[in-house]
Amino acid sequence: MRRILTMALILIGACNHSFSQELYVFTEPASNMPTKSIGVRLTNEGMFNNPGFVSRTVPEVMFGFNKNLMAHAQAFLSDMDGKYRLEGGSLYAKYRFLSIDEAQSHFRAAAFGRISTSKRPGFSRDINLEGDNSGWQAGLIFTQLLHKLALSATLGYADAFGPSDKVNRFNTPKPDKMLSYSLSSGYLVLPFVYKDYKEPNFNLYFELLGKTDPGSGESYLDLAPAVQVILNSRTRIDLGYRFQATGNMANRYLKNMYLLRAEFNFFNVLK
Repeated sequence: MRRILTMALILIGACNHSFSQELYVFTEPASNMPTKSIGVRLTNEGMFNNPGFVSRTVPEVMFGFNKNLMAHAQAFLSDMDGKYRLEGGSLYAKYRFLSIDEAQSHFRAAAFGRISTSKRPGFSRDINLEGDNSGWQAGLIFTQLLHKLALSATLGYADAFGPSDKVNRFNTPKPDKMLSYSLSSGYLVLPFVYKDYKEPNFNLYFELLGKTDPGSGESYLDLAPAVQVILNSRTRIDLGYRFQATGNMANRYLKNMYLLRAEFNFFNVLK
């Protein structure tokens, strides 16, 4: 029995190792977390584009129901409006509808949806459904793994809830609709050769994150480098920073922002 358990843990570790470079820091891949697993995340975001410094904390629970379906539940707390308070929450679901597997490579395609609520007053055309706006979002994700390199593209459409559901600051644009798009790359640096599921994984990421308001034509594109460490195939630590490369969207969210995250995974806990 002990030998079987050990082999199972090594198999889980090898699987997580193979896909670890898909665990992007600022976006989600088309791949899902292991079946019957639960993940717990705690994310801290800090932004320097406002007078002074503001931060947001995001506790999150993730559920891997089966190989094709997973869901996230998030809460958002920040001091962006003065006093540190609970801003709102979000539910996110992702369904993988295509898998093509080959030796040392695979292709995944998934559809996702999100619904969020926030009591923050708006001040930008930008729509951020992870703390700043109430609304819904849907889109598609395509992820290609090529040995140690993983590439992923995301296309999304977001719609903010109407003005009656959202208070805007005086004389500022109201968020309405938003197109989002991203291109993410992840590279497994360590280990060079996988020997044990307890070996630390070290990944490097670079992501392009963009949005366009179809009504006004305003848009922006951010660059987001990041590093990641995975311990014992269960614990993940992310550190990243995003900054604007180009754009003309005024008073936008998530500009010049660092992200620090810790994630803990528990396997075979769902019935």
